[in-house]
Amino acid sequence: MIVTLIVAAEISWWIVLGLALSARYLLRWRRTSTVLLLGLPAVDLALYALTVLDLRGGAEASWTHALAASYAGFSVGYGPSLVRWADRHFLHRFAGGPKPLPSPKYGPERTRYEWQIAGRTVVSATITLTLITLLVPLSAGSAHYGTFAQWYWRLGIAAVVNVVVAGCYSRWPKEAPAGVVVVDGRVVEEEEKTPARQS
Repeated sequence: MIVTLIVAAEISWWIVLGLALSARYLLRWRRTSTVLLLGLPAVDLALYALTVLDLRGGAEASWTHALAASYAGFSVGYGPSLVRWADRHFLHRFAGGPKPLPSPKYGPERTRYEWQIAGRTVVSATITLTLITLLVPLSAGSAHYGTFAQWYWRLGIAAVVNVVVAGCYSRWPKEAPAGVVVVDGRVVEEEEKTPARQS
């Protein structure tokens, strides 16, 4: 049942986001869009609450319950950046907005980008492990710390690896190849750097 709830929560999250962006850019209902965006965390909270209820109802604690908690943690850590990504692409696709810029590849901009990723991963892992830990006292005896031990290792390693990668970019910034024009860490396309001919 928990896997079904996770899938339903994932679908619901993207549906709510799509409705929010449609309301903002297609219908010009900014207030409605804001309310819908504020509803995104409610999807995560509902999934976590249902996970707790499932355990309190006598379900045997398993990796699926930890996965539900990790879904909520991921949404906290990466949710805002996903919303911004979707917003930029929706604006470009349906409302005539500028083409979204790719992620920076070189220089200090790439280093900052890697630290942003590392920060989101650390936040996500911290929130996830906190929620997983809380499952034990909230489950009325159905869950034990040992059940979720592997998640502490996996998420801890993921966070450390991301921080190490970002640290490597700080120590050894990635430089652009010779002859490549870079602006703000992004490669400038040929048509962007070649002046348009005057008629």
